[in-house]
Amino acid sequence: MQRTYDNNMEARRAIEEKCTLKPDFGIILGTGLGKLADSIETDTVISYEDIPHFARPTAETHAGKLIMGTLSGKKVMAMQGRFHYYEGYTMGQIVFPVQVMKFMGAHTLIVSNACGGVNPLFPPETLMCITDHINLLGDNPLIGINDNRIGPRYPDMSDPYAKELINLAKAVAQENKIPLERGVYAAMSGPSLETRAEYRMLRILGADVIGMSTVPEVICASHVGLKVLGISVVTDACLPDALEPADINKIIAAAAAAEPKLVLLIRKVLEAL
Repeated sequence: MQRTYDNNMEARRAIEEKCTLKPDFGIILGTGLGKLADSIETDTVISYEDIPHFARPTAETHAGKLIMGTLSGKKVMAMQGRFHYYEGYTMGQIVFPVQVMKFMGAHTLIVSNACGGVNPLFPPETLMCITDHINLLGDNPLIGINDNRIGPRYPDMSDPYAKELINLAKAVAQENKIPLERGVYAAMSGPSLETRAEYRMLRILGADVIGMSTVPEVICASHVGLKVLGISVVTDACLPDALEPADINKIIAAAAAAEPKLVLLIRKVLEAL
């Protein structure tokens, strides 16, 4: 963990050498949702390759760029592309950028993802504000020796998604006529999609959507003291009795179709903060 803290400081210094902007908000953009970056008044764009200890995304549509700039009048640090457990990265590598966001000065994390809908009332292109999550990844980014300079040994997870941000997102959505559901996100490792039996299990457990990301970053955010707003975009229906073969092109197209609503929502939430 000593090395993790030192690596954070090294990454922070490398970013500060290229950019003087101090972000208040961190943003992680998920599969097919990278175009929010186009709305950012860019100060600096840094390739992950130029930041010490940052991994390199291999997932489709993940650009691998850190964008420093202003969105809706707020200073932001946006990840255009994230890291997934199924890519072979360790949990430490996956959450490392969230730690860096904290040490750069951010106090809030906005995280988005593309996901499958196991709630039959959430068809493709539905936006869902995450109210809670279920960690089925079989791992946790906080396993190992703890460093109190990064966060406490036993971080509280009773409110990982800040209620005030959830309520604000709902109010903003209503004001701007953006349909926005609320629900529980479950994370499984992937990269294979789930079986019919697994979808049934997830629904019984209380999940509304299923994905392969987000949970490690949110656990880390709680660890370092960042408030979190999470928004999922449902890209395919995962109903066990009407299951069709997955089509990655349709999934990406659904994410792209929903993206304008997501961009507007995040911009308006930032305006209201």
